[in-house]
Amino acid sequence: MVVKKKTVIVEAVVLDDAKLEGLRTSLTAEGHATVRELAQNLLVCLASTDPVQQIQLIKKAGAILEGVPQPDDSPSPSPLLLASVEALCVMFMSVEAKNPLKRATASALRSVPVWLQEQAAVCLSVCLSDGLSSLGSDHHTYLTDSITACLDGFPIGERSVHILQTEVLQFFQKVLGEYLHQNRTLSGQHVAQAQLMHSCLGAVKASMLMLQRTQELLDATLKTAAPECPLQQALSGLMVCYTRILTDEEFVQSVQSTAGMAVVLLIRCVMENEEDVAKEVAGLLQCSQECGPKVSPSWLRESSVGLYQSCRPAALVLYLCHGALAMLSWRGRSLGPQAEALLLSIPQAILELDSSVKESSTAMVVARMLTLWSGTALDILQGAMRPPVLLSAVRGDAPLPSYLLEHIYAHWEHPLDGVRHQTRSLFRNLLLLHQASVGNGGNDPASPSPLTSDPYIACLTRGLLALEWHMRGKYGSLSCLVELLGAGYLLALEPRLPATLLGLMGDQTLAPYASELLERLFVSHKVQLSGGEAGKTSENTDCWMEAWHRTWVRPLLEVLCKARLNQTTYILDYFLPRLLRCSPDSLSHMVQALQKNPPTASGPAGSRGPVGALMTCLRAARAQGVLRPAEDGLWGGLVPLPLLRHALLHKHDQVRMDTLGLVCETHRSTETISPQEMDLIHHFLPSNLNSQSPGVRQQTVSLIKKLLCRLKDSAQLLQRRVSQEKDPQQKQTDQHTLHSYKEFLCWFCETLFGSLVPGVSFSTSLMSLHLLTLVAEQFSFSTGPDGFALGECVSESHADAVLFCLPSNFLDVKQLSSALLRRLPLRVVQLQDPARLSSLLEAALALSTSTRPFDSVTAAHLLNLLVHQPSLQPALLLCAQHQGFLLQAPQQDETQASDEASILEKNTLTLIKFLLECLKAEVTQAEQSLLQAAAARPLYGRAHCITATLQQLNTGSLVLACQWRALVSELIGVCYRMSDIVSPVVQSASPEGLIPMDIDSVEASAGLQRILQEIQPRDTNDFFNNSRQLDTHTEETHTPEGPIQEETKGGCGEVYRVTAQMVLVCCWRSMKEVSMLLGELCQSLPLHTHTHHGLITEEQVEGVGQYFREQLLQSRHRGAFELAYVGFVHLKDMLCRSGSKTLQQLPAHWLKEVLGEVHSSDPSSKLCATRRSAGIPFYIQALLSSEPKSSSCSLLKMTMKELTALAMPTKGATTDSSTVPQVHALNILRALYRDTRLGENIVPFVAEGLQAAVLGFTSPIWAVRNSSTLLFSTLITRIFGVKKGKDEHSKKNRMTGREFFTRFPALYPFLLSQLEEAASSVDSDSGQVKLHPSLFLLLLVLGRLYPSPMDGSASPLGLAAFMPFIIRCGCSAVYRTREMAARALVPFVLTTQIPLTVQNLLEQLPLQPSTRTQQNHIHGTLLQVLFLLRSYQSDSLKPQLGADITETLHQRLWLASRRNPCLVTRALCLDLLGCVCSPDSTFQDDIQLQSLRDDIISLLMTSELVSTDCHGDDPVSLSVPGYVQYLQSLTRLASSVCLTTEGPDTMKDPQKPQLFRRLLQCPHYEVRELALEAVLKKMKSEEEDAEGRRDGTLNFDPDAQTLCRMVMDETHLPCLAKVLQILSILPMSSLLPLADGSNTLPESFLLLLQHILKLAQDNTHSAYTG
Repeated sequence: MVVKKKTVIVEAVVLDDAKLEGLRTSLTAEGHATVRELAQNLLVCLASTDPVQQIQLIKKAGAILEGVPQPDDSPSPSPLLLASVEALCVMFMSVEAKNPLKRATASALRSVPVWLQEQAAVCLSVCLSDGLSSLGSDHHTYLTDSITACLDGFPIGERSVHILQTEVLQFFQKVLGEYLHQNRTLSGQHVAQAQLMHSCLGAVKASMLMLQRTQELLDATLKTAAPECPLQQALSGLMVCYTRILTDEEFVQSVQSTAGMAVVLLIRCVMENEEDVAKEVAGLLQCSQECGPKVSPSWLRESSVGLYQSCRPAALVLYLCHGALAMLSWRGRSLGPQAEALLLSIPQAILELDSSVKESSTAMVVARMLTLWSGTALDILQGAMRPPVLLSAVRGDAPLPSYLLEHIYAHWEHPLDGVRHQTRSLFRNLLLLHQASVGNGGNDPASPSPLTSDPYIACLTRGLLALEWHMRGKYGSLSCLVELLGAGYLLALEPRLPATLLGLMGDQTLAPYASELLERLFVSHKVQLSGGEAGKTSENTDCWMEAWHRTWVRPLLEVLCKARLNQTTYILDYFLPRLLRCSPDSLSHMVQALQKNPPTASGPAGSRGPVGALMTCLRAARAQGVLRPAEDGLWGGLVPLPLLRHALLHKHDQVRMDTLGLVCETHRSTETISPQEMDLIHHFLPSNLNSQSPGVRQQTVSLIKKLLCRLKDSAQLLQRRVSQEKDPQQKQTDQHTLHSYKEFLCWFCETLFGSLVPGVSFSTSLMSLHLLTLVAEQFSFSTGPDGFALGECVSESHADAVLFCLPSNFLDVKQLSSALLRRLPLRVVQLQDPARLSSLLEAALALSTSTRPFDSVTAAHLLNLLVHQPSLQPALLLCAQHQGFLLQAPQQDETQASDEASILEKNTLTLIKFLLECLKAEVTQAEQSLLQAAAARPLYGRAHCITATLQQLNTGSLVLACQWRALVSELIGVCYRMSDIVSPVVQSASPEGLIPMDIDSVEASAGLQRILQEIQPRDTNDFFNNSRQLDTHTEETHTPEGPIQEETKGGCGEVYRVTAQMVLVCCWRSMKEVSMLLGELCQSLPLHTHTHHGLITEEQVEGVGQYFREQLLQSRHRGAFELAYVGFVHLKDMLCRSGSKTLQQLPAHWLKEVLGEVHSSDPSSKLCATRRSAGIPFYIQALLSSEPKSSSCSLLKMTMKELTALAMPTKGATTDSSTVPQVHALNILRALYRDTRLGENIVPFVAEGLQAAVLGFTSPIWAVRNSSTLLFSTLITRIFGVKKGKDEHSKKNRMTGREFFTRFPALYPFLLSQLEEAASSVDSDSGQVKLHPSLFLLLLVLGRLYPSPMDGSASPLGLAAFMPFIIRCGCSAVYRTREMAARALVPFVLTTQIPLTVQNLLEQLPLQPSTRTQQNHIHGTLLQVLFLLRSYQSDSLKPQLGADITETLHQRLWLASRRNPCLVTRALCLDLLGCVCSPDSTFQDDIQLQSLRDDIISLLMTSELVSTDCHGDDPVSLSVPGYVQYLQSLTRLASSVCLTTEGPDTMKDPQKPQLFRRLLQCPHYEVRELALEAVLKKMKSEEEDAEGRRDGTLNFDPDAQTLCRMVMDETHLPCLAKVLQILSILPMSSLLPLADGSNTLPESFLLLLQHILKLAQDNTHSAYTG
C-alpha cells in the first residue's frame, strides 16, 4: 500500500510591529561589508511574507555568517553583527517547532564562528528568557518545544539553556503543576484531555532532556549552592510533580511511564555514587525508606514521600522498574553488589504484581518490562564482566527462570497480540540467558548446538511438544528452540512434526502460527543438511535435497491430495509461498510427483486429488515468480492445456479457484496475457457465474480483478512500446495483442450483460454486476477515442437489463446495479429523454410510498441515479404541480462554486424539498388516522429516500447555505412530528399486538383515546407489584372464526384490511428512519458556531440528543431502539469531533443522568425492566464507546463500578426498590461485556461481573435469576472465547487453571468460598435432592479449565484447595452435577498427583454390595476416576501407572457384574475397565493386568449380551433406567476385547468370535451400530497400514458371512450403511469363495447383489445420508 506523505506546512515568520521595527533599526547600523550584506539579507527576510523565500534567505545568511572574520582592533563584535545574530535568535524563537523555518534558522546559527558563539548563546538565552517570563499558559507547549529544539543537536541552543538552567527547571515545574490542576477539571472532555496528556508528555520528556544535557552543570551547582537555593527548590518541585503524576491514575500510561523514568533520572542526577543510586531506587521498589536517610538528600526524600506510601497504585512499581532499566547504566561496567541486587529485584517486583494486574494495558507493560529486563541481563552476560550472582540466578534450573516461565505460560494465550509477542521474546531471551550461563555461545545454525545434550533444554522441549496444538504460544516457543537448536533436534524427538503441522492448516486461527513454525523448521533443516563439506558436491547435493523433499515436500503433497478441502484451506495462503521462496527448485519435484497420477485420478471423497494439488502448487509458484512465462506454449508446456480446461470445471470449488488463480495471478502486473489464457477464461466464465457459494464468488471476483488490472497495465506498456517501437514486426505483434485485448473485453462484457435476463438467479446477477463494475473501474464505458473505451459494446437493452436489477430484493444487487448505471454511457441509459426521466421519477415516487420496505430502498437508488441529471428540477416541479402544492426552485442569489456541484446541490435541495412536502402531507394524514397511513402511505419510505439523498451529497462544500439551514430546521421538526405519531405504539408495554381502532366516528375516536391511554409507557415495572387488567367492558366484534380485523378506507375509496403487524411495521420502521435521518443530519452537516457558519446549531444537536435519549430509554420494540442506537452513535461521534466544549461534555452528563435513573428505579419508573431493559443498555453502550481507548477510561470505570455495585445482591430483605436496579444493572453489564468496541478495556471488570452473575442465582426473584443467566453466558464467551468447534468441551474453548487465575485473580477466593458453601449442601444420603443455586455455574466455570503439562510440581495459586469440595460434589443426587464435578476435578489435580488421587478414590468404593451402598457416591467416584485417567493418558510425558490401581480396581470388579443392581454405575464401571485395558493404556502390562483382562472376558461371556438367549429370560428391559447406556458400555468393552490383538490372528480365541457374533446379532440396534462402528474403524486403520506397507494386505478379516446375512436382514438404516461400508473395504476373496476353480458365482452372492441393487434403487431419493 502506498501511503501518501504528509505535507509539511511552512508558515512565514511574523513579528509584532514593535519588535520588527526594533530589529530593522538595529540592522541599518554601520559595519563591515560582509556584516552589512548579512544584515541586508536579514532585512529582506523580515520584510518577505513568502516562507519558501525566507528559508532561502536564512540559508544564505548562514553561509555569510560562517565567513564573517573576527575583528583585529576590537575583541567584541560590532553592534551590527550582534543585531544580525539577535535577529536570527528572534526568528528562531518565533516559529513553531515543526516549521522548516525553525530548522533552517538553527542551521544558520550553527554557522556562527567559534569566537562569536558565546555572544550568540547569550543572545538566544535572552530571547528564551523573555518568552519564559512574558508568555502565558496558552504558549506552554510552544515554549516546551522551543526548549527541546535548543537541546536537539544545537550547541548554541544547549549553551543558552545552560545559562537559564534554574529558570528553565522552574518553568517545567510550573507547567507540570498547571497540567496537574487542569486534569482535575476536564472530566468527560475527551478531546481536551487527550491534548492535555500530549502536552504533559512533551513537558516531562523535555524536562528529562534538560536534566540529561545539564547533568555536569547540575552537579557542580548543587555542590556549591546553599540549602534551599532556587535550583534545589526547582528540582524538588519537579520531583513532587513526577510523584503526583505517578500516583494519579487519571493520567495515561505513556505519561506515567515517562514520569517513572524521570524520577530515576532525577535521583541519578542528584546522587553521584552509582551504588547509592541503586540503593535508593531499590528502596523505591520495595516501598521502604530504611536505606534512604544515609545516602539521599533530605529534600529529595521529602519531595518523593508519595512514592513510599503503602496505598500507592500497584502499577507505579512498573514505571519505576522501567525507569531503573532505561535510565541507569548497566552495560560496559562492573556491577557492584547494590546494582546487582537491584537488577535481580526488578523481575521479582514485577512478578509480584503479575497476579494482581487487571487491565490488559498494564499486562502489556508487565510483559514489556520483563522482556526489557531479560535483554539487559543478556547484554551484561555477553559483555566482558559476568557478575557471578546474576550468572547463577539465570540458569534454567534456578528459581527466577522458573517464575518467568510460569509468567510466559500464563500469558502466551493473552488476547493482546503485543503481550503474546513480548512473552515470546522473553522466552527467547531466557534460552539465551541459560546458554550464556552454561558457557555455550555458539551461534552457527549449521553446526549442532551444544545445548542439545542439556537436560534442562531436553525437558523443556519435550514439555512443549506434549502441549495441545491449539495453544498459540507453543508455536513461538518452538520457533525459538529451532533458532537455538536447529530443526534436526526437534525432528529427532518428533518425526511426524511436519505432518502434524500441515494438518493444522485448515484452522484459520492456527494456520499463521503453524506456517511460521514450519518455515523456521524447513529453513533450518535445509541449512543443517547443506552445512557439511559433503554437501558441496552435486551428488551429495541431490542426496540431501532428496532427504529434505522427503521430510517437507512429500507430506505436503500427501495432505493436498488426500485431506479434505477444508483441512487444507490456508496451505496456499501461508505455507506454499514460503516453501517455494526457500527452495524454488522444489517445484519441478512437486510437478513430477503429481503428474505420475493419471489426469482423471481423484483422491478420497472430499479431497482435491492429484489434479487439485498440482493446480495449488502451480498457482503458488506463479504468484511467487517461480513459474515464469515462456515463449513456447503455456509456461513452457509444463502443464497440458486440456488438463487446465478439466481443472477449470472441476467438481470441487477450491480446485477451480486454484486453477483460475494460476491463470490470473502473476508476479508482475505487466505480464502479457497470452491467447491460451484468454481462451481458458472463455472456457471458465459461462459455467461459473451461477456459483452458490459466497466464498467462491468472492474469490472469483478477486481473481478476475487481478486479471483485469494485469490486462490494463500490460496494455499501457504495449501502447508505449507501439509508439516507440522501430521494428515493424514487433510493432505489428504488439498491435495484434492489443486488438485481442479489445476483443476479449468486448466478449467479456457481452457475456456478462447477456446473463442479466429477467428472472436471473441472485448469484448470477450478483457475480455479473460485480464483474461489470470492475470493468467500469479499470477501463471505461465511454465512447471516446481511447482504444479500451467500451461504450460501443453497451446497448440500450444492456442498460435496461441492469435497470431491471434495481427492484431486486437483495440489497447488494441494488447497490451494484445503481453504481453501474451511473458508469454506463448516457445515450444507452436514456436519462436525457424527459419522458423516460419523468416515468422513472414517477416510479420512484410511487415506490417510496409502498408498504413493502424494500420498495423504498429501490426508490432511493432510483432517486440517487436521477439526482445527477440536469433536467430533474423541471420534472420535480411538474410532479409538484400535479400533486397540488407549490414547490420553489433553489434561489440563484449566491455564487456558484462550479456548474457540476451546483447542479447536484440544486437537484438534491429540490428533491428533498419535494419529498419533505409529500412527507408533511402524509404526516398530517397519519395524525388523523394511523390505520390509513399504515395501510396506504407508510411514513418511512419518504424519510428513507431523504436520508439516502443526503448521503450522496458533500455537505462540507454547500453553496446555498441559507436555504439548507431552513430546510434542516424543517426536517428536524417533521421528524419530531413523525415520532410523536408512532411513539405510543413502540413505547407500549406490548407493541406486537396493538392496533388502534380509529375510524371516523366520534365513538371510535374515544376508543382510540382509551387505547392510547392504555399503551402509554407508565406500566414499565408493574410486573413486580400488580398485573395490569384489561378493560373488560370494551366491546369487540366477533365472528365464529374470531375477532374481526380492522378495515379502513383509503383516499380513493379502497378498503384495506389492517392487522396489528402492519401497524407495528409502519411504526417501528418510521422510528428507524427518523433515527437514521437525525443521525445523518448531525453527523454530516457542519456545526454552526460563532466562528463557523454551519447548517445545524448546537441547540438543535442537543435537542436531537434528548430525542434519542427518550426513544432509547422508553421504546419497547427492539427494531425501534436498535436502530435509534445506530443514529445515536452517529450523533455521539459528531459530539466527540465538535470543537464545542458544551457538546463534548454532553455524553458524560447524559451518562450520569441515566445511571442516576437506573439507581433510583422503582415500579413507577418509565425505564423498562422487561425485554432485557430494552434500549437502556444500547444508550449506555453508545455513551461509553465515545471514550478514546488510549485514555484513562474514567467514564467506563465509573460506570462499571456503579453497575457492579447495583448488580450485587443487597443485604437484608429483597424489595422492589433494590430488585429493579439490579435487573437493569445485570442487563446493562451483559451488553457492555458483549460490546467489542470496548475491547480489552472491559476485561478488568470481568471478575466482578462473574461474581454478580453467580450471586444473582441466589435471588428469589425470577427476573434477577434470568438476567444473571444471560450475563453468565456472555461472560463465559468473553473469558473463554467464541465456540470454536462442535465439541463443547474442546480445549480450544478452555483455559489452563494457571492462566485463568492469573488473568482473574479475584475469582480464586470467590470461587473457592462459593464452592465450599455449595459443597456443604450436597448430601445424597438423605434421599433428598439438594441443589445449591450457584453450584451448576461454579462447576461449569471450573470444568472449562484443564491442566497443563508445564504446570510443574507445585501450583502457585494453590489449586489443590478446590479438590476436596469438587470431590464432595461428586456425591450429589443430581446426575449432571456429578458429571460436571468429575470434569471440573481434572485441572486441579497435577499430573504427578493423578495416580495417588485415583488410588484414593478407588479405595472409597465398597468391596462388596450391601444394603447401605450409595449408588450416587459410587457413580460420582467412578466418573472422577474415569476423567482423571483419560486426562492422564492424553499426557505424553506421564510415567506408567503401577499395579496398585489395577489391583484395587480388580477387587471391586463386582461393580461391573450382575451383583451390582444399578445399571448406570455398572455401565460406568465397564467404561472404566475399557479405559484401563485399552491398547493405549498407561498401565504396566503385568500379571495383575492380564488377570484383570481374563476376568473381563469371563464377565462379558456371562453378561446379558451372551446369556440372555441361552437362559431364555431377560432380567432387564428397556423400561429400566440406564439400560441402553449399559448395553452401549458392554458393547464398547466387548468390541475392544474382540478387535484388539498384537498380530494377524485376530479371532483365534474361541470365545471372541462367539462374543462378537452376539454383538452383531443383538436385537437392539444401539449394540449393532456400536459394534459395526468399531469394525469399520478397525478396517480403515488396517487399510491405511496396508497402503503404508504397499502390499495391499489386511491383518484383520471379519466374518464376511455374518455381514452378508446382516445386509439381507438389517432394518436399521445407519447399521445397514455401516455394513455396506465394511463390505466395500473387504477384499473380493472374502466375498467370493469360488470353489474348485469354478467361475460361477454362488447363488447366495447373486441374491445378495440383487438385494443391494434393490436397496440402492429404493433409497435413491432418501433423505438419509449415512
